[in-house]
Amino acid sequence: MDLIFNLSRLRDGASRLDRRFEPTAFAASDDFRIVAPVVLTAEVEKDGPKIRIVGRIQTRLECACSRCLDPVGLDVDAPFDLRFLPAAAHDESHEHEIPDEDLGVSFYRNDQIDLGDLVTEQSYLLLPMKLLCREDCQGLCPVCGINRNRETCACDPRWKDPRMAALERFTSS
Repeated sequence: MDLIFNLSRLRDGASRLDRRFEPTAFAASDDFRIVAPVVLTAEVEKDGPKIRIVGRIQTRLECACSRCLDPVGLDVDAPFDLRFLPAAAHDESHEHEIPDEDLGVSFYRNDQIDLGDLVTEQSYLLLPMKLLCREDCQGLCPVCGINRNRETCACDPRWKDPRMAALERFTSS
């Protein structure tokens, strides 16, 4: 199914948007992969050139654990409320202060909104600061790199600053 939502067919008023996209429709990012179908449901309101999309995204993301880098599944069921204006209304050639009410506004071109960008943006906003595979994740050994959740090693985890090696000789004698 096409990721582009064509606004030219939309008259002033409201319209329902129900789409389902396969994970392969989205490019993988460095931070996550979409691993389940994306269900996008929304009400689209058009008032002249202004567009408001209020809806919900449901899918499953796969991210790397922040400590051990193992894959971690993250279920997404998130509401969103977005406003769009035509890109022509936004003049990027001049610097100007953006009013607070326009901070959440996105822009569309050629009467089209890319739903793929919308899903990707909302997915990024839902990522936790630090995602762990489990609460007691031991992470990777900083010396040899093994996953300490699965193996043990005899590495000394204390880091020694090589610039202090000369001073250590004085303290050990």
